[in-house]
Amino acid sequence: MSRPLVITDCDEVLLHMVGPFRDWLGEAHGIDFSMDHHDFARALRHRDSGEVVDVAKVWPLLNGFFDSEMHRQYPIAGSPEAMRELAAHADVVVLTNLLDHRRENRARQLADHGIAVRVFTNQGPKGPALQRILDEYRPSRAVFIDDLAQHHDSVAGIAPQVARLHLCGEPLLAPHIPCAHGAGHAHARIDDWASALPWLLERLYDEEGN
Repeated sequence: MSRPLVITDCDEVLLHMVGPFRDWLGEAHGIDFSMDHHDFARALRHRDSGEVVDVAKVWPLLNGFFDSEMHRQYPIAGSPEAMRELAAHADVVVLTNLLDHRRENRARQLADHGIAVRVFTNQGPKGPALQRILDEYRPSRAVFIDDLAQHHDSVAGIAPQVARLHLCGEPLLAPHIPCAHGAGHAHARIDDWASALPWLLERLYDEEGN
């Protein structure tokens, strides 16, 4: 019989990204990052002028971070322990929106933090990629974890049977991002692993009657 399956995002769910990205922007580029609204692109400002960084330059900056600065990332509190506990009950994979050539670096990065999982890379909405994972694993039960509401919307439209948890473990972002639970696209919003783990374990066993 197939096992349950956990499909989780990485950045701001398992590892902090925005905090290290902010630090690097300041050190290397003289750019300040202040997330005081939901528009990530407008959170970057040139320190010398106070002007918002041209949106066309934001993606190159993000790519530069993932090219050379992933070593700055560190675990969201409780995430390695939660992944190990979940792995005792289910298959666990990561579905991360990075370019495909970064898949091995992401897997190595996570393993270095005690999270040894299979990594799937994706670009764009995550629903189609998640469905391909479901087709491969054919799990008895599946849960999806992500910090961005649009991915819960995508998954809900394609695989509504999957339990969906909106989790953002980064305090710089959590108050400012749209809530997938509030929009009706996630089954819960929990931003810390101590509370999220019991919720996830309950969903893994609900359908099995255990």
